[in-house]
Amino acid sequence: MSRILLTGKNGQVGFELQQRLARLGRVTAPDRAELDLADPDSIRRVLRETKPKLIVNAAAYTAVDQAESEPDSAFAINGLAAGILAEEAKHLGAVLIHYSTDYVFDGSKAGPYTEDDPPRPLSAYGRSKFAGERAIQAVDGPHLILRASWIYGARGKNFLLTILRLAKERDELSIVDDQVGAPTWSRAIALATGSMLQHLGYGHAAFRDACAEKRGIYHLTASGQTSWHGFAAAILANAASAEFAGSAFALARVPVLKAITTEQYPTPAQRPRNSVLSNAKVQHVFGLAMPGWESSLADCMRSA
Repeated sequence: MSRILLTGKNGQVGFELQQRLARLGRVTAPDRAELDLADPDSIRRVLRETKPKLIVNAAAYTAVDQAESEPDSAFAINGLAAGILAEEAKHLGAVLIHYSTDYVFDGSKAGPYTEDDPPRPLSAYGRSKFAGERAIQAVDGPHLILRASWIYGARGKNFLLTILRLAKERDELSIVDDQVGAPTWSRAIALATGSMLQHLGYGHAAFRDACAEKRGIYHLTASGQTSWHGFAAAILANAASAEFAGSAFALARVPVLKAITTEQYPTPAQRPRNSVLSNAKVQHVFGLAMPGWESSLADCMRSA
């Protein structure tokens, strides 16, 4: 079985990918102590020792607000490291899969963003992720850049778990209602990535050429859209339903949900008002229909 190198195995997407990729090849998943993405020498050493045929980069600097005061750290991990991974992948004759974000856009578009829309990031985090995309494209080896948005899961730090925790602590929750996007389950991203690799013939001689032919950026988010307020309302409705009684996510009492504006909840980093990404390209190229965000949320909560 060909070797796959996975970064970010302890993250939301990386945790799910480790299980999905194990069906396709032999996965090497170094932790941060073994592979430091802020250290170019560490990246080169690990890749040259491992000699993978596929590099899946699910690691990132994701502290969006903290990046405003630590832009150098964000750019080192999200920007420079992505370019080095691309260089090493090309040198090794490997394929690179890299995850990016809706934060590369400014959110001013009226409809869903396509892969052809020009990025205009508003935050240091968004700029660092866009820098990573450009660095990979400049190397121009076989690669897939997969943009996701509003990622959540049954583990880690995310909106789903935060809402459930706050619901048990407070009688009222104030949630932003003028930012829209598509909440995307980390497992759905991992499953879709696996499907794309199978479509490209991973494990067969023509895999690298197939990936070179279809290299580029693809949006990989749940279908549909909602606001943060709508997302919170769906979480609470599920948690209070009879279906989830006795589960880890069950709520005996549902707090009052209050809709507020972005201005009423200021943060160091500016968020895009519209984070909806069109999945039409990935469906056309790979025949991959992403699930709706509401059904994915219910599936995620059932899985726990």
